Amino acid sequence: MYDFFADIADCARAVEAGLTQRLDAGPLSGPGPAAARLVAAMRHGSLEGGKRLRPLLVRQAAAIFNLRSDQSLQAGLAVEMVHCYSLIHDDLPAMDDDDLRRGRPTVHKAYDEATAILAGDALLTQAFALLADPACHPDPAIRIALVAELAAGSGAGGMVGGQMRDIEGEKGGFSGDEISTMQAMKTGALIRASVRIGAMLGGADPRALSALSAYGEAAGRAFQLADDILDVTASPQAMGKATGKDAGMGKQTLVGQLGLEGARARLDEIVTHALACLRTFGPRADGLRATARYFASREN
Repeated sequence: MYDFFADIADCARAVEAGLTQRLDAGPLSGPGPAAARLVAAMRHGSLEGGKRLRPLLVRQAAAIFNLRSDQSLQAGLAVEMVHCYSLIHDDLPAMDDDDLRRGRPTVHKAYDEATAILAGDALLTQAFALLADPACHPDPAIRIALVAELAAGSGAGGMVGGQMRDIEGEKGGFSGDEISTMQAMKTGALIRASVRIGAMLGGADPRALSALSAYGEAAGRAFQLADDILDVTASPQAMGKATGKDAGMGKQTLVGQLGLEGARARLDEIVTHALACLRTFGPRADGLRATARYFASREN
């Protein structure tokens, strides 16, 4: 029987070990030596924290096609590097202006703003180096497809574009549909890409990839809505970061539009839809099912 908490813990250990190994001066150097302060800032923003949910999705989607966890790890590390870069930049004074992340000072507080920007830049760049490495997948066509997928999920039509829409919404306001679009891009696009990358590693056919893409989109919506609920209900100690900031900054969320109970009901609907997307995969998708349920029930 599938054990979600054993799987997430094992994935987190593997990701921590993989990042620790790769975020070091040796692997990061070339053609010149990586600066020690830059490497330290990259490690500060990436190690010793986080649930590693995006690499978990890569792993679980790949497992549907009988890939071992070690065969999907490098791609999962690439996605996690992009996620960590986004958090470092999100925390900057020009963005969300946060002092705390995962219970520790944010990178610009531990170092300085310029170093934080460069650490994020370097993590983003290194992510694509991992996907381009033959160790990620032996087929160069698959590696090219993985690079394109991560670029789409993290770029102007995905995560970064969603962040821009979020900033614009603070000034001009959002309709409900606009909030959903922003969140699907800002948070959901990288979650969707994580699922698709795992499926592509496993050689998913177009029908399977379409079903998993629909699951990834729903899982992304569930994660973000749960996060908005926790911003209202959870303590800073539980979250490891400031809470209540959305309302304080005038950000519009679905919680603000629907109310807390309405948002919880919507979250249940989204998770139900995510699970329905997996019906053709049988027990092989139990990991993805458990993760969707976890997104809705998590407390931090």
